Amino acid sequence: MKSFGFLSFGHYGSDLDAGQMLRDALEISVGADELGINGAYFRVHHFATQAASPIPLLSTIAAKTRTIEVGTGVIDMR
Repeated sequence: MKSFGFLSFGHYGSDLDAGQMLRDALEISVGADELGINGAYFRVHHFATQAASPIPLLSTIAAKTRTIEVGTGVIDMR
């Protein structure tokens, strides 16, 4: 297999706060990088606190990982 990535759909409908959701996304991405996964893509929800602005999250993931590619997978503009 040459490449393998994941698309996060988030923690919608849970009682976690936005900060915890962002920390979880970072932890999952760092673990994925350590496993050799090539891509981490995050769905953007403009009306969800934890996923309305993905650039700070993607920047943090890029700074904390070595080889994983990050980006947005779906932009939901209802």
